[in-house]
Amino acid sequence: MLLLNPKNYQERNYPDERSREIMLKTIEWFENKGHKKMKEDFLTPEFTYDFADFIKREKIFETLFLPEGYGDKGQYYSTYRMFEFSEICGFYGSAYWYMYHVSTLGLDPVFLGDNEALKHRAVEVLKGNPLCAFGLSEKEHGADIYSSDMKLYRQADGTYLAKGSKYYIGNANEASTITVFGKIADTDEYVFFVVDSKHEKFECIKNVIHAQNFVAEFALHDYPITDADISSRGPKAWDDMLNTINICKFNIGSGAIGIVTHSFYEALNHASKRNLYGKYVTEFPHVKQLFVDSFCRLGAMKLFGLRATDYMRAASADDKRYLLYNPIMKMKVAIQGEVVHELLWDIIAAKGFEKDTYFSQAVFELKGFPKLEGTRHVNMALIAKLIPNYMFNPKEYPEIPRLTGNENDDYLFNQGPTRGYAKIQFHDFRKTYATKELPNIEIFKDQIKAYEEFLIGSGMALGEQMMNDFAFLLGVGEIFTLIAYGQLIIESAAMENIDDDLLDQMFDFMVRDFSAYGVDLLGMPTTTEVQQSACQKMIKRPFANAARFEKVLKDHVYSLVDTYAMTE
Repeated sequence: MLLLNPKNYQERNYPDERSREIMLKTIEWFENKGHKKMKEDFLTPEFTYDFADFIKREKIFETLFLPEGYGDKGQYYSTYRMFEFSEICGFYGSAYWYMYHVSTLGLDPVFLGDNEALKHRAVEVLKGNPLCAFGLSEKEHGADIYSSDMKLYRQADGTYLAKGSKYYIGNANEASTITVFGKIADTDEYVFFVVDSKHEKFECIKNVIHAQNFVAEFALHDYPITDADISSRGPKAWDDMLNTINICKFNIGSGAIGIVTHSFYEALNHASKRNLYGKYVTEFPHVKQLFVDSFCRLGAMKLFGLRATDYMRAASADDKRYLLYNPIMKMKVAIQGEVVHELLWDIIAAKGFEKDTYFSQAVFELKGFPKLEGTRHVNMALIAKLIPNYMFNPKEYPEIPRLTGNENDDYLFNQGPTRGYAKIQFHDFRKTYATKELPNIEIFKDQIKAYEEFLIGSGMALGEQMMNDFAFLLGVGEIFTLIAYGQLIIESAAMENIDDDLLDQMFDFMVRDFSAYGVDLLGMPTTTEVQQSACQKMIKRPFANAARFEKVLKDHVYSLVDTYAMTE
């Protein structure tokens, strides 16, 4: 079974019982809390203190967050189990997911840093309070991370006083480990240091949103800092900040998968019992199409995420392919989540507004996911740098299997300087696509050839063309992203034993999306005549197969009716 179903837990082949225990206990906690109480807390809104208590009691963040050499014997950091925990939290509500997400964001700079004593201190603090926070953004600077008014002022005795404020900081109302990014006042060098929300010089000003999760504005008023509180400084602090985001923005895709999966079950259960004009809603042709598209898009999100996890875990100084798949997981998967949710909403219509449904909550929560940890434009500008090497300069790598073991994801905490991004090379995507000759994948391959023609015809001027027109950049980048997305879906499908009918149906929507992006690019004012010619070749019809469609609908979609409903 591809989708998460808490009532029929699918074994993830963990090498240790503790990993499985965490997932099952978390599911049990949510189901025992029940849908009614969770909705009450959402509508109040009530900060998720109960979840924090559960996390502390079961020592879950200690197991999930700490790399090898810290915490209990046998401890290891695994993106694979982080993926599943993130998905489970998202499945039950973004406030729970957010508490998890910003805690790992807040803790990781410590373990990326070079202050060994601070790392061990953070482990002990985590035992007493699992909530952490990541103090990066500021009210007046937003996404401009080069600027910071948070400063450490050096004192005569060699210590510092921290002055300044931060904005949009999750968990900062309760976190005991808050990593704060700023500058040393007299040298202007970057610095990461740790503060505690309960210190007398820490002021939690307000929650800047109206929701269960606490997204704080806070200020430091001459907060005393010593070298023991500093995790890194100078270029290292800058790199640690970006590398923290590299690790943690992966959670956004897995959280979105969880949210949409819950909504999918709710929509399917509702539609299957709704009788209009003498027919059940699930019998209407357009509803069948909407459900098949929803399932295929959601399944593709999950397949991509699982395979991208392998590349995160296998990362090394010689293999940085994760730096493409990670932003796709954050951006593409989260946006696809929105697309799926809109398709489901077209099915259940007014039901999606009702306050007692999970769906109405998800409508509100899901919209924020693609906007976290960098906008679509920021991520696409980064991804576009990889187009030349991915498309035309492949490199041989050893085959990476599904990595479910207890290996520590060492490289994620030793990523080094954030330079040389455009030099990253990839294995030949054509070899992956060549493993399948399904009708829609064959059409997709023809579309890829048209995109290659577009790139070759554009020449060296393409880079400047994209930088001068961000709409054009998005158009070019969306197609490139779709090709990499499809590659990992095919790789993952083989590992998950996905049948050819389902995979071919997935590429039905992939062909349609490729065509839509081609049309958008064709109509842009800066697209040249040579580029327009290539864009026209990208516009293709998917191969329709009624028998395949009905098989996917029956075996993969409608077979899920009433297989999950949350405990009331």
